[in-house]
Amino acid sequence: MILRYVLTIVLAILLGKAVSKLKLPAILGWLLAGMILGPHAFNLLNQDILDTEFYKYAINILECSVGLMIGTELVWRKIKSAGKQIVITTLTQSLGTFLFVSLVFSIVFKVMNITLYLAFLFGGIALATAPAPALSIVREFRTKGDVTSTLIPMAALDDMVGVVVFFSTIAIVSRQLSAGSMPIYIIPLFIFLPLGIGCLVGFISGYIMKKTSDKNYIFINLIISILIASIIGITLNYYILPTPILNFMLIGMAYSTVFSNLISDEQLEILMKDFNPILAIAMITVILNLGAPLDYHLIFGAGLFTVIYIVSRACGKYFGARFGATITHAPDTVKKYLGFTLLPHSGVSLVFTGIAVSTLSSSAPECAKIIQGTIAAAAVINEIIAVIIAKKGFEWAGELSTSEEA
Repeated sequence: MILRYVLTIVLAILLGKAVSKLKLPAILGWLLAGMILGPHAFNLLNQDILDTEFYKYAINILECSVGLMIGTELVWRKIKSAGKQIVITTLTQSLGTFLFVSLVFSIVFKVMNITLYLAFLFGGIALATAPAPALSIVREFRTKGDVTSTLIPMAALDDMVGVVVFFSTIAIVSRQLSAGSMPIYIIPLFIFLPLGIGCLVGFISGYIMKKTSDKNYIFINLIISILIASIIGITLNYYILPTPILNFMLIGMAYSTVFSNLISDEQLEILMKDFNPILAIAMITVILNLGAPLDYHLIFGAGLFTVIYIVSRACGKYFGARFGATITHAPDTVKKYLGFTLLPHSGVSLVFTGIAVSTLSSSAPECAKIIQGTIAAAAVINEIIAVIIAKKGFEWAGELSTSEEA
């Protein structure tokens, strides 16, 4: 199993380099590697591996590590001036997407005589953004500017809004169908629990880091703390909570936000420079994991609902972000191009889809089938297109590194 896993990563790196030669993001190569080497094609990264506890735990730890890309940028003294703008724009693009997708599908389902609550489930699934693809582009092309500085903290807030809206929607639908009622405490739990784990470990870790100037000691502290935070999350996620849906990237984000605000800028810069090789492997593995469940055969079977979903979600994200940026008087580049960087979606959409299908499977199996088929096909098509468009968004905003633009 380990040999297969290592070989998959090596092949993903090579495919990523090949794609980079075409002036496309390496992440597109990693996603394609996941699809090609996953269970629906060459089966090198087979379903048996994906289902093992070891693999799931390893992915969770690496997702926690990727969260450091977000948290280490959330240093209060750097972002306090843009805080209001980021919060408002996050809400307009997230809730705007939910409302627009729900409205479009409500009209379509009304015409086709399909139950309307399904439209709101599509809206709840559509509003979330998968942060890893956009963050990978930020890292690879060393983007810098207003769009980048808005996107990074927004990635964390977007996850929180997505969880609240989706679980509120699924709770209302499940109660309506009498398919079992989801306890009210579950909704805030899935947000505040990962934040609480990360903040607690981050405070202890940051306090220890402040007491020393030895960079090796600080680095070891970082690695041990990530493992501790991940282990706490894994224990709660798989052995205590009723549904394993903790966001480990959110744990890593909260953890790194706290310690980043406790140590000096110089310490943080040195620490993240040492951590970069681990972060690179974590990013590749997390993206591979996003690609592995995607079945390329679904591209050929995509129907009307898939097209409507992709287009309506893209419109909701783009115009929602543009509206928020306009009313907060954000720079023109943010107004014009931020929405393009918010289109990646697959990992979050597949998790939410699995929960929706599970909720509907016994009481409304025909609706479960519509959601499963539509989102599965959309995840494949959208993710390939979205990665390319996200990179173009940074390019149009003039935020790619000088060497890349040359």
